[in-house]
Amino acid sequence: MEIIHTESAPAAIGPYSQGISAGGLVFTSGQIPVNPETGSVVEGDIAVQAEQSCKNVGEVLKAAGSGFEKVVKTTCFLKNMADFVAFNEVYAKYFVSKPARSCVEVAVLPKGVLCEVEAVAVK
Repeated sequence: MEIIHTESAPAAIGPYSQGISAGGLVFTSGQIPVNPETGSVVEGDIAVQAEQSCKNVGEVLKAAGSGFEKVVKTTCFLKNMADFVAFNEVYAKYFVSKPARSCVEVAVLPKGVLCEVEAVAVK
């Protein structure tokens, strides 16, 4: 098992890793729309926040020696399912492998963000 860490994605805000590589797979922790340079949540609507969340996932995948084209499964958490269509427009630009996916609405996300994205990929 290998812990994945990169300065190009937000630091973990709890007792967990940005990602783990094990058995030829990469498991990213959920990435919220935090700018890794400032440590602050990006301001904006679901499209802006989804963009940052996806970029953060990409940086963790890259640090692990993987990429969006190798993602096999994602889990997406939305504060409001009414944002589903706008979220999908951003998501589709990144997750080009059309991975299996779960997408659920949740009551609260860390730091009050609108979305969180996690992924499983092959190396």
